[in-house]
Amino acid sequence: MTSGLRKVVFFILLLGLTYLAYQYMIKPANIALAGKKARVQAKLVKLTEFEKATAAAEDLSKQLEQLQEAIDFFESKLPPTSEIDKVLQDVTVIAQKHGLRSKTIRTLKKKNNSGYIEQPLKMELVGNFNSFYSFLLELEKLPRIMKIRELRLKKQAKHEGQIAANFIVSIFFQNKIS
Repeated sequence: MTSGLRKVVFFILLLGLTYLAYQYMIKPANIALAGKKARVQAKLVKLTEFEKATAAAEDLSKQLEQLQEAIDFFESKLPPTSEIDKVLQDVTVIAQKHGLRSKTIRTLKKKNNSGYIEQPLKMELVGNFNSFYSFLLELEKLPRIMKIRELRLKKQAKHEGQIAANFIVSIFFQNKIS
């Protein structure tokens, strides 16, 4: 064999060995690497989604805390049912303090709602209009949740500036479910 032929055979063997190495080693390794890269990319996408979901969950947690604070605030404004007589006494004392005479105070049917009880009271007060207005302002300042509805004012014909007020005041109480 001549040296030129050896070089050609050696070159062909080298090319064949390169081809076989590429086909059986490098190509499968590249395919496996591409598959692993695709899995890593998919996991990165899921991780980004989880981060967004975590941020949203934290926002929901903050909103839930704010709602709980609001509920606690309003529940603090609702006295327990055992304090109905105290609230009624406060309303009566305020009316008397402003020189209003109470003709009638009647309790109406209690409305039992989930979380609170509404106790409507039908009241009829007689007195000076300015005193009644002051009564309403002071009633509004009580640390209780109250609602006045069906307010009717009638002017007293005999006395100037005197009125008869008919209204329903609803007092709200806690409804403790045990």
